Amino acid sequence: MTQQFAERATNVAPTGARNAELSDLVRILEDQSRRKLDVIAPASALRFREGNVQVEGVESLITEDGVTEVDGIYRPTAVADEGIADKLRIPLAYLRRMRADNVPLLDENVNAWLRQEPERRFMLRAFRGENGAGMPPAEGVARALLSDSYKLMDNFDMLLAALDGVQQSGHPTRVTGCDLTDRRMYVRVESEAVAIQAPALLRGYRSPFDGRSGDELPVISAGFVIANSEVGSGAYTITPRAVIQVCRNGLTESKDVMRAVHLGGKQDEGVVSWSGQTQRKTLELITSKTADAVHTFLSREYVAAKVREVEAAAGETLAEPTKTIEHVTKSLSIGTEAKDMILAHFVRGGQMTAGGVMQAVTSTAQTLTDADQAAALEALALPALTAAAVHG
Repeated sequence: MTQQFAERATNVAPTGARNAELSDLVRILEDQSRRKLDVIAPASALRFREGNVQVEGVESLITEDGVTEVDGIYRPTAVADEGIADKLRIPLAYLRRMRADNVPLLDENVNAWLRQEPERRFMLRAFRGENGAGMPPAEGVARALLSDSYKLMDNFDMLLAALDGVQQSGHPTRVTGCDLTDRRMYVRVESEAVAIQAPALLRGYRSPFDGRSGDELPVISAGFVIANSEVGSGAYTITPRAVIQVCRNGLTESKDVMRAVHLGGKQDEGVVSWSGQTQRKTLELITSKTADAVHTFLSREYVAAKVREVEAAAGETLAEPTKTIEHVTKSLSIGTEAKDMILAHFVRGGQMTAGGVMQAVTSTAQTLTDADQAAALEALALPALTAAAVHG
C-alpha cells in the first residue's frame, strides 16, 4: 500500500501519513505520545514572538521520568493559527495575511488581544522539540489553542480502545488504510465476510483506475471509518462505509455516524494529564460503543438496506452529464480542480447516470494526497448522488 509520511522538522515528531499500514500509524502515534505537551495556561503566560507562541512562567512538571520544561518557543501549525484566530476573535484571513506579509504586525495584534484578558485560560497542545544533551531546548510545535475545558481523547488511546471493541465484536475485519494529518486520524476497517451483490448499482460501470468491469465484480462489502481529532477539529466518530470491490471506492453514510465529543469540565492550570480512573472510564465507553457500532454496521441487512436506498437514485440517466456535474459541484461547494477531476473520472467510469457521478466523486477522493480533503469529498458522494438525480 502506498505510504506518505510528513515530518515538520528533524527534532519534532512526524505528523502525517496517507494510506499507511496500521503498524506505521502506531509507530507514529507512539512517537507523538512521547513528544506531547498539553498545558492549561493563562493569557498572561502566552505571547507571540516572531510569529511563534512563546510560553513564559508556567511551572515545570516533575515526575519519576524527569522534568518536563514548559516554557519555550512553539511554532504554530495552520490548525493552531485557526484556534488563535477563533479564541481571540481575529478574522482568520487577516491573521493569515499578517503571517504571510507582516509578522511584526501579527505579533502586535495577538499580544494586544492576549493582554485584554490576562486571566483568561487556554489549553495549548504542543509537541516538544528535542535536542542533544547539554544543548538548549529545541523549538517545539504549537498544535492547537483550545478551551480550557477541552477533553483529551488522544489518537493512540482511542485507536487501541476502538480496535479492542472491534475484536470484542467477534467480526472478521481488517484495517485497509490509515491517514494522519494535523487535524485528524482516519482508520478504515473492512469486513469482506460481509458482502452483498449489487448488479443494478454497478451495471455498466468500469473502474477508472484499471478498467475492470462492475458487471463482472458487482460486490460491495461492509466497513467503517474510525476518526478522531486531538486538536478540536471534530469528535471521535465511527462512520459506516461501504466499499465497492471493483474500484475500492468508499461510500460513507454520515447520517448514521456514532460520535463521542471532546467536552469536559474546567481544568487546573499547568501540565495536563488524565487521571487513571477518568481515562479508564472514557476508553471503556469507546470500546463498548465501537463494539455496538460494529454489530450494526457490519451486517448484511444494514448494507443491503443502504444499497437499496442508493439504487433508487443511482439509475437516473443524465441527459447532459457535464452540466449536471457543474451543478452538483457548485451546489456542494466543490472547487474547480476537484470538479475537473470528477468529470474525468465520470467519463472513464462509463456510467452515464447519477450513480456514475457518485462513483466519480469517491474515486476522485482516493487520488487526493490531502487526507482531510479526501475524507470530506468522500462524505459528499451521497449528497452528490441526490443532487445529480434531481438535476437529471
